[in-house]
This record gives sequence, C-alpha cells and structure tokens, in this order.
Amino acid sequence: MNVSEGPHMSFVGKIWKVLVGIKDGLVLAFLLLFFIALFGLLSASPSPGQVREGALTIDLDGFVVEERSPVDPFTAILSGQAPVKEFQARDLVRALDAAATDDRVKAVVFDLTLFAGGGQVHLQEIGEAIERVKQADKPVFTYALAYGDDHLQLASHASEVWVDPMGGALVSGPGGSNLYYADLLERLSINARIYRVGEFKSAVEPFERNSMSPEARENLEALYGALWEEWQANVKSARPAAEIDRVTSDPVAWVEASAGDLADAALDAKLVDRIGTRAEFGARVAEVAGADRWNERPGAYAKSDYAAFLADTAPDQPGKAIGVVTVAGNIVDGDAGPGTAGGERIADLLDEAMSDDLAGLVVRVNSPGGSALASERIRVAIERYREKGVPVAVSFGNVAASGGYWVAMAGDRIFAQPETITGSIGVFAVLPTFEEAAQRIGVNADGFRTTPLSGQPDVIAGLTPEVDTILQASVSDSYRDFITLVAANRGMSPERVDAIAQGRVWDGGTARQIGLVDQFGGLADALQWVAAQAKLDEGDWHPRFLGETVPRYDSLIRQIVTEAAAPAPHAAGGDLFAQAARQREGVLSRIAVDVERLSGTVGVQAYCLACPDDAPPAKTRASTGWLEALSLLFAK
Repeated sequence: MNVSEGPHMSFVGKIWKVLVGIKDGLVLAFLLLFFIALFGLLSASPSPGQVREGALTIDLDGFVVEERSPVDPFTAILSGQAPVKEFQARDLVRALDAAATDDRVKAVVFDLTLFAGGGQVHLQEIGEAIERVKQADKPVFTYALAYGDDHLQLASHASEVWVDPMGGALVSGPGGSNLYYADLLERLSINARIYRVGEFKSAVEPFERNSMSPEARENLEALYGALWEEWQANVKSARPAAEIDRVTSDPVAWVEASAGDLADAALDAKLVDRIGTRAEFGARVAEVAGADRWNERPGAYAKSDYAAFLADTAPDQPGKAIGVVTVAGNIVDGDAGPGTAGGERIADLLDEAMSDDLAGLVVRVNSPGGSALASERIRVAIERYREKGVPVAVSFGNVAASGGYWVAMAGDRIFAQPETITGSIGVFAVLPTFEEAAQRIGVNADGFRTTPLSGQPDVIAGLTPEVDTILQASVSDSYRDFITLVAANRGMSPERVDAIAQGRVWDGGTARQIGLVDQFGGLADALQWVAAQAKLDEGDWHPRFLGETVPRYDSLIRQIVTEAAAPAPHAAGGDLFAQAARQREGVLSRIAVDVERLSGTVGVQAYCLACPDDAPPAKTRASTGWLEALSLLFAK
C-alpha cells in the first residue's frame, strides 16, 4: 500500500461515515414520521365535520348490545371472518335524543337489512327514543329486506316502514329448543357428574336428560308467555294498525292469502307501510331530507352517518360524577372484557374508582350469570361503596339472572323493566369422568391412596364416594350463601327466598311482585335515584362509565379487518331464508358453550340456561372454535 494514499483514504473514510450518519438519521426521521402518521390514523375518531344537514342514517348492521367488545384483529384474520358489529344501546338512545333537537337533522333513517337483533329491553329503550324524535316533528323511516321480531319491535315506532319487494316479514315469538346430550354421553361412556341445588336449575339438564323436565317446561311457559305478552303490547301500542293476532294465530293462511308473496302479506297485515326498492326508498327520504348534491346515484339523499353524528354529540359533564359500572355478558373469572364480565377486571375498576370521590354508583347488569366465584368478587367490590356511605343502585337490562342477580345483592335499590329476565337463584357444577370410556378402550387405573382424597378428583379412575359427597356439599353451601345474601338484601326470610329460588327464572313484572326488584325503570331512572340520594339537583351531576376506554384505534382495525376478511355470518344475506340459515352459527356456538360447561373448567356456576342470549355468538366463543372446545372434553 502506498503511504501517500493514507491521508486521502482517511478523508474519504470520514466523508463516508458522515454520509452513513446522514442516511441513518434520515431513516430514523422517516420512521419517526411514519409512526407519527400511523398513530394519527389509529387515533382518528369520526370527524364531527362530517355531520351535515339532512337525515341521520343509522345502518344497524349488527347486534344491539349493552357493552361493546373490543375487536381482536388476529382472531378475526385467522378465522377469515370480519368481526360482528356491535351497537351500544345507550349510544343509539343518545344519538336519537340529540337528533330530536338538532336543527341539522330533518329525519332519521334506520337501515335494518343486516340487523342481527337485540334484547327486548334494549329495543324498547331505542323505540322510546324514536318516539321522542317523532314528537319533535321529525319523521323516522326504516328499510329492510326481511323483518323479524326484533326488526318489527324497532320499526313499529317508525313513521314509515318500508320493505324490499323481494323481502317480507314474519313474527315467530320467543321460544325455541335446547340440545340434550344424555344419550350421546351414554354412547361415549362419559359419566357427567352433576352437582346442583334447585329443582328449576335447568342448566344441567342437557347433560342428564334427553328432553326438558316438566319443571323447566313450566318455568319457560310462564317466562316466555310474559315476554310474548310484553312484545305484543309494545308493538300494538306503537303500531295499532298492525294485525299481530292474524299474523301469529294462522300464519299459513295469512301468507297464502297473498299467494306466498311475503312482502304483500306484510303490507296486507299492516306490518309495513310501503313496498319499494332501495332507490325508491331513498327518493322518498330525499323529499324530507333533501337531495345529495355530491351523489347522483339513484336513491341518494342528504345524510350524516351515525358514527360521525355520535362523535358530534358528546354529552356534557357538569358537576359531580356518578359512577356506572357495567356487568355485561357471561360472568367469568379473570380480566376478560369488555363485553364479557371478567370478575377481576370489574372488581379492579371499582377499587380504582374508590378514590375518585364519586357521588354515587349505578351497577348496570345485563348478564345471565356464570362463575359464582367471579360474581362474589364483583359483589364484594360493590359492597365496599355501601360501607363507605355511597348510594348504590342496580339497573337490570335484558337479563340479570343467577350470577347476574348475585352481584345485585350489594345494591340499595334494584330497577328492572317488565321484559327483564331475572331470578334463577341457584348454583350447579358439572364434572365429567371417563372410567367407563377408559375401560372400553383397554385403559385401567390403579394405585395406592393414603386417604380417600388421595389423587382425587380422578377423572379416569372415577371419584371416590367421599369426594362425590364433598363436591355436592360445596355446591349446597354456595346455594346457602346465595340464599343468605338475597334474604339479607331483600328483607326476606331464607325460607321465603328458597321458595322463590330453586333456580326458577322470573320476568321483571313478576319479580317486582315477589320482591326480587324494587321498581320499574331503566338506567336513567337508576341514575336519577342515586342523584336524589346524594342530594344532587339536575345539572349538578353526570354519569361516568367506569372502564369505558375502548382503544381509539378500534374503529380503524374494524375497518381494516372488515375489508380483509369475509363478512360475518350474520351479514351473509338478509332475506328470510338467510335468517333461518344463520341459526346454524348459533347452534355451533351453543354446542361449544355446552361442551365447555361439561368440561368442568369453569367451576361452580350461577348461570341461567333458560335466559335467551342476546349477545353476538363471538361473545361466547367464535364459531370456528367449537372443535377447540370439544377437545377440552377429551383432554381431561
């Protein structure tokens, strides 16, 4: 190497290092800008600037729920299906009440074509909000391809109900069938050991019977009869001209009178007002809301979308805060949720808010129950507020039964609606053993025990009589705890509580008569009661929903996943045949839940099987995961 090249190479090396440093700096700068831009996108909320004069359009293409579940993008992508859309009932009510007084809103439009349903209490609350819009001299329009019971409960409040010429309407009423596995378990030589208290606790019947027991049938007959009467009364009150009795008493004659044309049949029975295409419907709305100056497609009209309008109607927060904690979905151990009532998560929310100087607390329950341990964890956390002198009200939604009723025993006053399903005071546990199945395939278990409890519970060799007795005693003790809690909170004797308990399910009207709830009313009534107890006047308080911090990127993830994945099963079609076919997803989800319950992994349960589940299937278990649940059974 030439010595004279040394300084030259040194200079070039320094220049190279400078260039590399500049390059690295630019890369870092671009990466920083990229992540700033990505954060901005993920943090983006619907812009209030998108709200303009015209109609408020609510495309209700999903379920109405108490509490929205955060989307899991990985689960959605792996399943190949877009997440089921969820609309919080209180958000819909807030948007409708805002629309009633907003001069920009000339009308409200509900697109119910892909509406997947909701509970009666929620739908009635939304219906009452629709009536307030109409009282403000603003028409409400609905459009759908097929109207079912839930569609009609909402649409009955509308000013004009439109149906597609290829669609129609059917009224089925509450009810249906459960699945029973006794013969299957016997064929598989699986011994489902059942521990329960209460002759009406039907949650275990699928594992010990092949049909519904007379006690369970009696209970469901009374419950569904009351819910059916409430549905008819609400629909007839909102839409007196609707011929509900004719449609339900002889549906075949009603349909044949229109030669099988369900749209004509719906119009003839005054379930709908107009038959028309979407373009014709849009032209009708444009007469009220005005034409869309930026869209010349047939059926276009001036409108604001629901998400943007909701973002523009953030409620005022005057005065002191009254906390609202939501117990929605199955109650489970751990920190699951929102949308599922994880006992640890909800108890932690309550404990964290203890230092926030809340003027009061409302516990909003919309749950059929679940883990007795998690239910007690939540109840104890609520009880700490009462011990602190904070007024506590409990507001029941569509269902507050079993474990859902358990958590309410820490409240000062319980509010429910006539359509609320409650009660189901009872507990159970299921543990499968496989001693007979093992023997059939040549597997035998043997060993040495120092005590009757050694190696127990043994799901292969079976349970000893001592363990069997102890497990039943534990369940019986949980039931006595439940009875004692109810007796102390409701001012009854344990004997009186036991007489109306035994796992029996009650409608809200009957529950009020027998003392399980205090008064009719919704969340707003419970908040008003707490405010009065705290001596706060109107305008001196606001509700604060604990834990309502859905990630701001949630809406963007939903959009990305929706575009990347196939539509959810409920969105596969909207006619009556598609609605019937979609029941398959519900059956698979039900099997998955039953298998998980049989597996014994969920512990002692305070759960109501008889309670209709108004939650999306994804809230219980993804439809693609039922084989995973089945594996739990054989993994024991």
